[in-house]
Amino acid sequence: MANVETIFQGEHEQVVFFTDPVSGLKSIVAIHNTQLGPALGGCRMWNYESPQQALEDVLRLSKGMTYKAAVAGLNLGGGKAVILADPKKEKSEALFRSFGSFIDCLGGRYITAEDVGTDVNDMEYIFTETDHVVGVAETHGGSGDPSPWTAKGVLEGLRACVEHRMGKSELKGLRVAVQGAGHVGSYLVELFCENGMKVFVCDIDRKRCEALAERYPGKVSIVSTDEIYEVDVDVFCPSALGAVLNEKTIPKLKCAIVAGSANNQLATDECGDELFKRNILYAPDYAINAGGLMNVSIELGGYDERRANRMIRNIYYCIKAILQHSSQEKLPEYRCADRVAEKRIKEISRLKGRYKGENKPTFHGRVVRR
Repeated sequence: MANVETIFQGEHEQVVFFTDPVSGLKSIVAIHNTQLGPALGGCRMWNYESPQQALEDVLRLSKGMTYKAAVAGLNLGGGKAVILADPKKEKSEALFRSFGSFIDCLGGRYITAEDVGTDVNDMEYIFTETDHVVGVAETHGGSGDPSPWTAKGVLEGLRACVEHRMGKSELKGLRVAVQGAGHVGSYLVELFCENGMKVFVCDIDRKRCEALAERYPGKVSIVSTDEIYEVDVDVFCPSALGAVLNEKTIPKLKCAIVAGSANNQLATDECGDELFKRNILYAPDYAINAGGLMNVSIELGGYDERRANRMIRNIYYCIKAILQHSSQEKLPEYRCADRVAEKRIKEISRLKGRYKGENKPTFHGRVVRR
């Protein structure tokens, strides 16, 4: 359980709690590591059962962002923010502008973006108060919603997985179970259908699944959130919240590959070991879902869609290298991905040092207020 003592004993550089009674804001920002550059990670808005649960989530997610940026080859560190509120009921201009003003006082050490429960409209309010936000609308020099880019990256990573495990260069005819039909999950369903795959989908909001089934008749089947683990498929695609691969769910899986967009899919490291023992190929989550991060990171130097597409393609080669390393070393895939990330952080951090931040950075191509 995360508490003050474990924070001090852990790896995080900074954990900040923000509250604003007027707007109702209750937020936690965790900066895990800035040795490669400023910490970039989305802002998750979720109706957590307790502040303790929110703290544990932001600590896990921020560490994952450090590894994601490192594996993706970006000069960025890892951070994350959570807002403790119901995204369906408690959003307001005041809340997000208050959050933006708090982010601004960190001086650029943390840059925020969309995540579960937040979208580009929320980023617009944050952008009113700070320049330290990406994923803003194109009219402000941004790239908009990063979800489609995350989905594109997962598709590239899945191609590498299928090629490695099945020796196939095409996805046509494969069966995939998509857990979650939110922003990224719905885009994944579309991409899978367009590539000739048979899709089984679930979501806590059944209407999302029904809309996809109506759009792709005969290609999409709806199952319950409990049944999704036991569907006989080639690929299980976690695209909701984390820790879904655990001691209860792993024995239920009937797939050859786990490749999805959710963060922190493994409840524990031992779960990654168990998948490896069961000969289920696991695409490390922070490596395969880095497309959204890659896309918004380009905003910091002036957004270019062609560059984004080129960067996303690198996920195929990244996953391919991790899987080859796993086969050669007889090690679980997640351990190989960790080695790649840690090696890059160690080597490059000697050149850069920790990011101290700036009060007024100039983002090329961005409308910056003075």
